[in-house]
Amino acid sequence: MNWEKIKPNHYFKEPVEHVYASTLFDIKDYDKLYENQNNFTHPVWQELDRKYKVGFQFHNDIREVNTKKEIICLWFFKERNDRSAGCCFELAGKIIAYRPNTFLITRSNKIKIIDKKDDYIRRPVLQIDMHDWTYEKILQSFQ
Repeated sequence: MNWEKIKPNHYFKEPVEHVYASTLFDIKDYDKLYENQNNFTHPVWQELDRKYKVGFQFHNDIREVNTKKEIICLWFFKERNDRSAGCCFELAGKIIAYRPNTFLITRSNKIKIIDKKDDYIRRPVLQIDMHDWTYEKILQSFQ
């Protein structure tokens, strides 16, 4: 992925160490993935898989995220018709905004999903399989 685009202002130590960034993936490429999120055999998803060689799981709702992974790496695919303020979960008590084309990366599994008011709107997310050594490399760039 485009981890080299993570900047110091994307890195937070409080309340737990995490990266929150919305400038990692080109919006045109994101839009192509977004438009084909129900077809993982589509060439844009196949190209993502070939180019970055990371495992991933697409979840129709953030409640499906596996918080037992060593590194939690989420890429938000917020629905265009979702006009909510963007709040859908807390990370160790800190509200994390759910915005389109935004990444959250953390070791913490202190994630609390906030129930939504409108059940008809999905909260899709791509969970990327990130190795601990990749996360460590990202953190080293800030020291």
